[in-house]
Amino acid sequence: MPTPSDRGASPDGQPIEPIRVLRPRRTDALAELLKDLPPRGAVGYESIALPGPSSGAEDATQELPPVRDQDRSRRSRDIPRGRVPGLRRTAIAAAVTAAAVIGFGCALLLAGRGESTAEAAPQPTATASATPTPTPTASGATDPDGPGTLREGDNGPEVTDLQERLLRIPDVYDNGSTDGTYDPTLTAAVARFQLWYGIRGDEDGVYGDDTRRDLESRTGGG
Repeated sequence: MPTPSDRGASPDGQPIEPIRVLRPRRTDALAELLKDLPPRGAVGYESIALPGPSSGAEDATQELPPVRDQDRSRRSRDIPRGRVPGLRRTAIAAAVTAAAVIGFGCALLLAGRGESTAEAAPQPTATASATPTPTPTASGATDPDGPGTLREGDNGPEVTDLQERLLRIPDVYDNGSTDGTYDPTLTAAVARFQLWYGIRGDEDGVYGDDTRRDLESRTGGG
């Protein structure tokens, strides 16, 4: 289809008008067919008479016998439990309440009996013991550093042996006395020996088993 080059300019030639075609309806033939049909008559309804009650029907009717009490009780027994949930719940609640009341009463009775028994029991009286408690005595056998331990204030030949042995250890007891007295100078020498040679089994400045064993191993057996 050719299109104009310019929208404002009209195309060449006259425009084509649409053509409307009119077709007549053929109603005459339909009317002719309806005329040929025979006429219909009116449609009616037929009435039918209903039969009435026969004579003697009421006399043939029998009356039902009354329900007895036994039948009622039997029917009540036949009713399933699921149809009366309210009664069952009420019975369960009553049983639980009764059990709780009984348990509470038993607890009160037991508590009262326990208190009466505690009051009736005699209280023990404290009596002073006539036997005196023995007090431990300090002795050489119970010395924490072992038997034969020497400390400041002791005297005797064992102290002299200790002084002579310490003199053999360099720079521990230089120019020390051998008079057999455990004086502060000897205590300081024993503590120095323990510190230098790592002896920890005895108290500082106390000549116990560990210090004796180490000193005798370094200075020869007694």
